[in-house]
Amino acid sequence: MPKTVSGARGVTLPPLTRPDYNSPSSIRAFLEERGLGVRKKWGQHFLVNPRSRALLAEALGIESGDEVWEIGPGLGAMTALLLERGARVTAFEIDPGFASLLEEFFGGGAFTLVRGDVMKTWKTRGGASPFLLGNLPYTIAAALMAAMIENGRIFRRMVITVQKEVALRMAAKPGSAAYSSISVLCASAYTVRPLLDLGAASFYPRPRVDSAALVFEARGGETPRLFFPLTRALFAARRKTAANNLENFLSRSAILNRESRREFAAAVLERCGVKPKERAENLGVQEFAALALAVEELSGTVHDHSGTD
Repeated sequence: MPKTVSGARGVTLPPLTRPDYNSPSSIRAFLEERGLGVRKKWGQHFLVNPRSRALLAEALGIESGDEVWEIGPGLGAMTALLLERGARVTAFEIDPGFASLLEEFFGGGAFTLVRGDVMKTWKTRGGASPFLLGNLPYTIAAALMAAMIENGRIFRRMVITVQKEVALRMAAKPGSAAYSSISVLCASAYTVRPLLDLGAASFYPRPRVDSAALVFEARGGETPRLFFPLTRALFAARRKTAANNLENFLSRSAILNRESRREFAAAVLERCGVKPKERAENLGVQEFAALALAVEELSGTVHDHSGTD
C-alpha cells in the first residue's frame, strides 16, 4: 500500500527502496523525487566510496549483537552495513526528512532513531553503547567529542570521520603545530590513531575540504577534577607561559591575591617539574593531570591555612 513520507512535501509514494549509495546521480535523483535536499548548515555529505565505508565498518570491530551509536546516518549507507553485521543501532539524525526515510528503511527490530540535534539529544540516552560510528558535521565535531569526554561518556571504540584539520588536532602529539586542548582531552580518554584520508571526491556533494577517519580506543583510568578546566586555561593564550596561564586560571579564586597566585603557581609548577617558561603545547597528558592534581592538593592547604587565621 502506498505510504506518505513525512518531510517530503506530503507526496504519496510507493514503498521506498534505498538509493544506490555508491552513485551521486542515484542519490541526487532519489532526493529530488522526494522533495528533499542537503543542507549546508548541517554539513551533509554522503560517503559514496564503498571501499572506504567497508574500512570504517571493519575498523569498528563489532560483533553480532553489539550496541552501536551512529551519528549523522544521512540516508543510511553505514547503517545498512552495521545492521548487516548484526549490530543494534541507535542513530542520531537532525534532518526530519532523512529521519523519516531512515525509519522507512530500517524501522523496528535492531534499529532505533533519535531525532534532533545530537549535541542536545545524546545526553538523553541512558546506558551508553560500547561503540560509536560517526560522520561528524565539521561545525560540531570537536565540541561534541569534548562534551562526551568531559561528561564521562567513554566508548570502548569509536570510528569517526571529521574534517582533516580537526582530525590532525585530535590526534596531535605534544610539540606539534596542531597540538591543542582537544588533543589533550582526546588523549586523556583514548588512544587515537589515523585510519584513512578521504578526499572530496569520496563524498556527494563534494565538500570544500578533505576529511579523515580516526579510530579511538578507550584507555581507562580517571582524571583529576580540575583536569579539563585547567587544560583549557593553559591553552587559552598559546604565546603565554605555563606560569602566566596558570596564574590567570587561579585568578578565579577569591582566596588568593595577585602576589599569592604567583607564589602558588610557582609551587604547583615546581612540584610537577614543569618549568615556569614552558608552554602548554609541549606538555603531555600526564603533566596536565599532575598539574591539576597539584592545584587541588595545594588548594586544600590554602583553604586549611586560611581557616586557622
